[in-house]
Amino acid sequence: MRLLLDAHVSGRRVGGALREHEHDVRALDDERQLEGLPDGEVLALGAAEQRILVTHNIAHFPGILREWAEAARSHAGVILVYGIDHGEFDLIARGVQRLLEQRSSQEAWVDYPAILNRSFACG
Repeated sequence: MRLLLDAHVSGRRVGGALREHEHDVRALDDERQLEGLPDGEVLALGAAEQRILVTHNIAHFPGILREWAEAARSHAGVILVYGIDHGEFDLIARGVQRLLEQRSSQEAWVDYPAILNRSFACG
């Protein structure tokens, strides 16, 4: 799967674990030129590159996703990490991997928002 990790999702730790599962991972924290990219542009980057966005930003992305849906704009999928600390790298990576196994094709993620919470990641 093609993934885009938002700024607060560790490219080294979470991205590294996902790469071990043969996912194509791009992480904003690995690319200095993407530092401070506005949220809407992060989703647009994911859409343009057909990458599922993984983000902790539950304050802004639900609203952005609603705006995109109302405007009939398509995205490649979003995983909203909720209730899991930024530093719980293994838990985040394990939860993302479980979600990707449930929807096992890139096309199945188009316009699909998923919530990754602690109970799912631990299950």
